[in-house]
Amino acid sequence: MKFFGVVDTTFARFDMGHSVMDELQKMGTGFRIIRYTVPGIKDIPVACLRLLREDNCDIVVACGMPGSKPLDKISAQTASNGIMQAQLMTGRHILEVFVHEEEAESPGELAWLMDRRAREHAINAYYLVFDRAKLTEKAGKGLRQGYADVGPVEESGGGIRH
Repeated sequence: MKFFGVVDTTFARFDMGHSVMDELQKMGTGFRIIRYTVPGIKDIPVACLRLLREDNCDIVVACGMPGSKPLDKISAQTASNGIMQAQLMTGRHILEVFVHEEEAESPGELAWLMDRRAREHAINAYYLVFDRAKLTEKAGKGLRQGYADVGPVEESGGGIRH
């Protein structure tokens, strides 16, 4: 049995944790999901660490929504650094699913983006645990979570320069 951790916040304006859990359940079976909701983005790293250490999760999907003010950007960077540290401390993946408030022009677009990015990272988490070769097949394809993929860079004759 595998364990997926899902961390989300009450600060976010959309229930991204629900989107992650819903998408994971569509992917298959053989796992259990443990959800941990915290007040804000800077609370995410310790929740991830607890899920990995105390609940023995194989992977965590960490969802957050930084606001649009400069202080929110500092909080997001602080949280991101904490998430990275938790990964290094445990040797397990934490997929950071942050959607910045100003990435969308309207509340409807923001909700759509938060849902889509959360679902696409849920799929990535599933493959990291159950079938990493699926991700290898997609290497270098310019894939993005949320908005449209950008695609690979086209080669323009001449090859590699040294």
